[in-house]
Amino acid sequence: MRLKISRSKNSASFYVTKTVYIDKKEKTITVEKLGTEAELREKLNGQDPYEWAKAYIAELNEKEKEQTRDVLVRFNQSEQIKKDVQVSFNGGYLFLQQLYHQLGLHRLCREISGRYQFTFDLDGILSRLIYGRILFPSSKLNTFQASRRLLEQPDFELQHVYRALEVIAKETDFIQAELYKNSLSVSKRNDRVLYYDCTNYFFEIEAESGLKQYGYSKDHKPNPIVQMGLFMDGDGIPLAFGIHSGNTNEQTTLRPLEEKILKDFELSQFVVCTDAGLSSTQNRLFNTKKDRAFITTQSVKKLKKHLKAWALDTKGWCLAGSDRTYDIALFEQDGQAYEQYGDETFYKQRWINEDGLEQKLVLTYSLKYRDYQRQIRSRQLERAVRLVAKNPATIVRKGQNDFKRFIASSNITKEGEVADKTLYRIDQDAVADEAQYDGFYAVCTNLEADASAIVEINHKRWEIEECFRIMKSEFKARPVYLSRDDRIKAHFTTCFLALTLYRYLEKRLDERFTTEDIVTGLRDMNFCSVPSEGYMPTYTRTDFTDALHEAFGFRTDYQIVSTKMMKKIFRDTKK
Repeated sequence: MRLKISRSKNSASFYVTKTVYIDKKEKTITVEKLGTEAELREKLNGQDPYEWAKAYIAELNEKEKEQTRDVLVRFNQSEQIKKDVQVSFNGGYLFLQQLYHQLGLHRLCREISGRYQFTFDLDGILSRLIYGRILFPSSKLNTFQASRRLLEQPDFELQHVYRALEVIAKETDFIQAELYKNSLSVSKRNDRVLYYDCTNYFFEIEAESGLKQYGYSKDHKPNPIVQMGLFMDGDGIPLAFGIHSGNTNEQTTLRPLEEKILKDFELSQFVVCTDAGLSSTQNRLFNTKKDRAFITTQSVKKLKKHLKAWALDTKGWCLAGSDRTYDIALFEQDGQAYEQYGDETFYKQRWINEDGLEQKLVLTYSLKYRDYQRQIRSRQLERAVRLVAKNPATIVRKGQNDFKRFIASSNITKEGEVADKTLYRIDQDAVADEAQYDGFYAVCTNLEADASAIVEINHKRWEIEECFRIMKSEFKARPVYLSRDDRIKAHFTTCFLALTLYRYLEKRLDERFTTEDIVTGLRDMNFCSVPSEGYMPTYTRTDFTDALHEAFGFRTDYQIVSTKMMKKIFRDTKK
């Protein structure tokens, strides 16, 4: 800042001025009017106004250097805002940007760009697709437009986005493998236990083509779908994914992706944990080789007759770390025993041979889980009774978990005659048959580990289910609006990368906040541009924003963030 003196015939006025760059053009603006020479002499009690003004400006320059200067912003009530000039920007992406660069994704983009002849900014496009998927999930067109809402403006065109998708699809295996290797420098990966699960995503179309095929939709949508298989490490961080056509049997999706991990990730010692739908004998056998193992859920209902009888036997149950056995039937009659053991989990295990595979069957029984299942079924029975009484015409289908499974139909009256219409009733046999499994849970494994340790590992499968929920809900990965297979793969690559960044962000915050807290908080971190001065936060400072700034080592919650300081933040988040 400098001193400017405007002289007239009878007086001299003192101003503080500053040279700034607006739209890449140099411009001198007035920061503050100090007053006329006569006013200053009177105010300063005879002190030389010239010397005082110089000292004052030197002080302002020092405060600006230390980021402590008071900033005066003038507005005119009669002056309209400028047309087509953006003044509001999002800065929540800066925390994602720091993770993006710490995971070396910018270096991956440089390496990929070196293999092709294109000239567009792949790093800028990929980063904006990832930030947009978390902050403003939408179509690629809307994501491109929304990228202009960020503090740092994009340097690419819409056509470049679609061209970049083709490159991202070709390099998706390379991106996944290198991301894993880069992540090892950010934090230690818990890659001794890997969780695998499958889901599908629907398209708002009717005709099948390429990857888009009709299959069993977990969203119960009558549309073509694609399958997505996902590996997650023991800390809930995504590891690798694969995309398959919608009519693919999900049990066949595990082995190809696991083989890719063995080859590209150079991993060899791990336990693969899956649910019952992915636990084919072939998949289990594949994970008995070398230093690999498996843990998979097992339906108690589908056990062979002699194993089911053993599993449901109320005697012979143990607690972790104890050889004492219990009869769980006693808890039905003994209220005092229930009070004592209501929070405990009981175990039972044995080795079995199924289809030539030696594996350990681990059973657990929990009174809390039993009560939870009974409560759910009680509510379902209430709905079934109401439906039979009031609107039986709507009883057309019984899903595996549908309350209508408890409704039986018959065309014969109690007297044994043919009824005029279909009769409906609550199937008490079905209720009793299901009730006998309350509280029981089973897994199979080839590990020698203690039963409680095996169950604890399997319990964390909820995190991979949460990964899919986040992608489908907060990140709006469905429905998919792309048609070409390569662009579909690229779309899910950016969803996978966005999920990975989000999980690291969640860990950085010590998992203190919900997904809604984090995503909403980042979306709301907006700033108002103050020309020539910097950016004024317009978001509400909260416990979340405090934790965010402390975890990432920079702050944007000052009353105004100078242009110089914001540029420093830009540089620091890209280191």
